[in-house]
Amino acid sequence: MPVWRVQEAKARFSDLPRDATRIGPQQISVRGRPTAVLLSNEEYERLRGPKPSLVDFMRASPRVGIELDIERDRSPARDVDL
Repeated sequence: MPVWRVQEAKARFSDLPRDATRIGPQQISVRGRPTAVLLSNEEYERLRGPKPSLVDFMRASPRVGIELDIERDRSPARDVDL
């Protein structure tokens, strides 16, 4: 993975997205330490994976099928002075 110093990345910013698309992820370092990675949108979407619907998420729960004992609280509402 190519490494760019932050000063180079600022000076040649238009090259970063192009290189991320053509070559692959581009690493940016600050004071010699890896700090960030620029990815193409395709690579980002691939890594992120498909986003499940809420229904699919709930069905994949390890607690699916557990019966809940839910009772409504029948106590009277509290008195509020208006």
